Amino acid sequence: MKKLTIVLLVLFLIFGMIGCSGCNNYNKFVEAGQTVDAKWAEVQSNYQRRADLIPNLVKTVEGAANFEKSTLKEVVEARAKATSMQVTPEILNNPEMFKKFEQVQGQLSSALSRLMVVVEKYPELKANENFLQLQAQLEGTENRIKFSRDEYSKAVREYNVLVKRFPAVIWANIFGFKEKPYFQAQAGAENAPSVNFNFDK
Repeated sequence: MKKLTIVLLVLFLIFGMIGCSGCNNYNKFVEAGQTVDAKWAEVQSNYQRRADLIPNLVKTVEGAANFEKSTLKEVVEARAKATSMQVTPEILNNPEMFKKFEQVQGQLSSALSRLMVVVEKYPELKANENFLQLQAQLEGTENRIKFSRDEYSKAVREYNVLVKRFPAVIWANIFGFKEKPYFQAQAGAENAPSVNFNFDK
């Protein structure tokens, strides 16, 4: 009877320790996952800010005589694609969807970069107060986007290390916590945008 009690007590302690370990790891995964979600929300907020500035920028630029219509059209189309993409929390757990989201945002960044290069040929735009304010706001927003993406990537790194570390990886697999994707530079991001001055007369 005494041996049985000791065995039961030992088993109870072992299972208790396993249960505590599981609870502790689960709570860490949840906390790290919530941090990633919060950082992701900041990224989305900054992308939305950029998308909201673009219509005013387009209206201001449209007023410039002989402005290159194809570049303007590209910006408008890229914005339409970026804002039409449905962004749900599941995107963080789906690398394919995440990559598609990155590509759409990258196309918008690229179109805006080309627009800003083309603007250099238009002195009336460079002197336009509305345009200068919008340009400054866009530049500030691009800096915010970079900062929020960097912060997101830091949070993802901490989360991914947590779910890959042994023995936490066992609990991560049991509870269904998977690695989250990082932002990656778009192909050709190291190259300056090429611009053709093909004006519509």
